[in-house]
Amino acid sequence: MKETYDAIVIGSGITGGWAAKELCEGGLKTLVLERGKMVKHIEGYPTMHVDPWDQELKGELSVEELKKYPKQSRTKYIAKKESMHWFVNDLEHPYNEKKRFDWTRGYHVGGRSIMWGRQSYRLSDLDFEANKRDGHGVDWPIRYKDIAPWYSYIEEYIGVSGEPLGLDHLPDGVFEPPMPLNCVEEHFKEGVKETFGRATTPGRVAHITSDKFREGRTKCQYRNRCIRGCPYGAYFSSNSSTLPAAERTGNLTLRPHSITYEITYDAHKKRATGVKVIDAVTKEKLEFKADIIFCCASAMASASILMQSKSDRFPNGLGNDSGELGHNIMDHHLAAGASGKIDGFEDKYYYGRKPNGVYIPRFVNLGDNASKNTNFLRGYGYQGGASRDNHSETIAELAYGSKFKKKILEPGGWRMSIGGFGECLPYHDNKMSLDYDNLDQWGLPTITFDAEWKENEYAMRKDMIAQAVDMLEKAGFKDVVSRDEPHAPGIGIHEMGTARMGRDPKTSVLNKNNQIHAVPNVYVTDGACMTSSGCQNPSLTYMALTARAANHAIKQFKAEKK
Repeated sequence: MKETYDAIVIGSGITGGWAAKELCEGGLKTLVLERGKMVKHIEGYPTMHVDPWDQELKGELSVEELKKYPKQSRTKYIAKKESMHWFVNDLEHPYNEKKRFDWTRGYHVGGRSIMWGRQSYRLSDLDFEANKRDGHGVDWPIRYKDIAPWYSYIEEYIGVSGEPLGLDHLPDGVFEPPMPLNCVEEHFKEGVKETFGRATTPGRVAHITSDKFREGRTKCQYRNRCIRGCPYGAYFSSNSSTLPAAERTGNLTLRPHSITYEITYDAHKKRATGVKVIDAVTKEKLEFKADIIFCCASAMASASILMQSKSDRFPNGLGNDSGELGHNIMDHHLAAGASGKIDGFEDKYYYGRKPNGVYIPRFVNLGDNASKNTNFLRGYGYQGGASRDNHSETIAELAYGSKFKKKILEPGGWRMSIGGFGECLPYHDNKMSLDYDNLDQWGLPTITFDAEWKENEYAMRKDMIAQAVDMLEKAGFKDVVSRDEPHAPGIGIHEMGTARMGRDPKTSVLNKNNQIHAVPNVYVTDGACMTSSGCQNPSLTYMALTARAANHAIKQFKAEKK
């Protein structure tokens, strides 16, 4: 394996895959380093067709198995044998908490692009101008117009199903046909529109729903087994889409089991020269050289690599002149909302298992007096859905005979649930650090988290719950029950902000092109780069920023080579 490349990409997940595709298609010989195992599309999805009755304990994890995930199991995301292989063993990959932090990780080729929720929304200038407007954090160095063409480019390629709404604060995109709402979701939509004037729409998800094929991918089969890995490639992942595209160019070298721990720096040239890697299996130390480095390892992992990359010029980590590296951790707080029952639809059901629900766009603090809430800054949206209960409720009825047999063959009543996704402000003291006294099995420092929800998030949650209850009741639902499970940062799996973009090198790590201010050949395009979080799921923004940055890097590279 050669040691010198035009570009190195650290990480193979959603952003790493896009960086690889763009750089390879731009003609650059590119090395992609993934710390986990190899996973190939289709053949790497061992449980894609497994049914619950084919598994021990009907697919539930045993007590012994759960002991391997003492932290990730707190969120209930890891709860089934069908997907447990995508989540890292907490005991083998430890981290530390001054305050609880629910860090969900997947170390394998494709990263969390295999496990993600696929909700894909654009940010708007309401989000890009938020910090400047209310004085929290620093101003974004870009605006919506700078990224809008890249949103379109990404959406066209990955396939995002959804419908246009004409809302300035949730810009429309290039859409596949929306996944239809079921009858109760439609009822809720009409009731909320009539009573509150608020929009309810099918979630905008990265699923192909048309007959247009992309990269050998075909449309969604409505199995709702997405987290196992989709053999149809219906939802977007690096494995099914961007990495194969990069490979077809002949410019890609993909190396799994490669733990990047340092980016090397030449003080004379004022540029990074390559990366240092530990082979995860043999523990051999290696070094690779390149003209361009892309950090796409995830917000926390990229920040950790930069913090470990110390030199005389950067004693506190590569590019950390501002002291902001590792600070400003953000996530979305959720699990605050309500659910209720509704009568009158007992003769209705639905076909298939739709891997999607409803989305209610933000309707508070939109910049006008009508939507202003003085109890908190920023805003939230909702995700949720309606379905019929299963027959499990009949167990409590203690019925016998023919009536019981008939009852368990009929679906139960309809229920709908909605939960808020709230924005977290960028607090400087929400941070991570490296613990050199507690090393992992490869001799590298472990991460310590010190982050929490604060007063603004808790005030917002009260409104998220109250509005959810009000909408359900006004739409005709009964027995409405509120829900509030605060959890901790990390619960949204939307970690952001540890190497934020900004206009001033004194207060930010990256410039408007995602380059480290003082080291312009290093780009950071995963969640670390985010300056504020918005309340929308952020992956579409990560991808758009990555494609934009990669094309900037290609132009710079070719100009320098002339």
